[in-house]
Amino acid sequence: MTEMVEGRRQQQSFWFIACALVLLVQIVAEHMMGRVPICTCGYVKLFEPVVKSSGNSQHIADWYTPSHIIHGFLFFGLTHLIMRGKPLSMRLFVAMLIESGWELLENSPIIINRYRAATISLDYVGDSILNSAMDAVFMVVGFLFAWRAPVAVTIAIAIFFELLTGWLIRDNLTLNVLMLVWPVEAIKTWQGGI
Repeated sequence: MTEMVEGRRQQQSFWFIACALVLLVQIVAEHMMGRVPICTCGYVKLFEPVVKSSGNSQHIADWYTPSHIIHGFLFFGLTHLIMRGKPLSMRLFVAMLIESGWELLENSPIIINRYRAATISLDYVGDSILNSAMDAVFMVVGFLFAWRAPVAVTIAIAIFFELLTGWLIRDNLTLNVLMLVWPVEAIKTWQGGI
């Protein structure tokens, strides 16, 4: 019995280490892409409250942080459905691959230019490495929260985050995806009214 427990513990350790390596690869890749390590302002803030500012997407957290927590909720649900019976640590690894892949794509010229062309983010320059890495960490927070919390609570928090950010900054995960994939001029006009 103790051998089984020890084997399980080693397997979980392997996948958690693999998650950390994925984050490290993301950080190194973004450095090689020329991303700035921290805000060009020269300091680090815990939270950047102004969306239309040069500090947005540059510090530890911002108004898009709830979207990354929701990513964690969604990736937990997805891996729960398609990887039933697999260890949580392996499922978290898959979530990290998806999130880190998105962070690399999001900070590539093709997506940065798409944001500038199709959304109100005309001055978007991409994330700092710090912000991007923290986006992945916040996804992990969301994933682990969804693992421990009742489904109804997780869904309620996701809806609350979407409504709150939609009201405060006229943007959220749903609108962000919609405007990136299929821009709606009326939404762009409404979002520009901040």
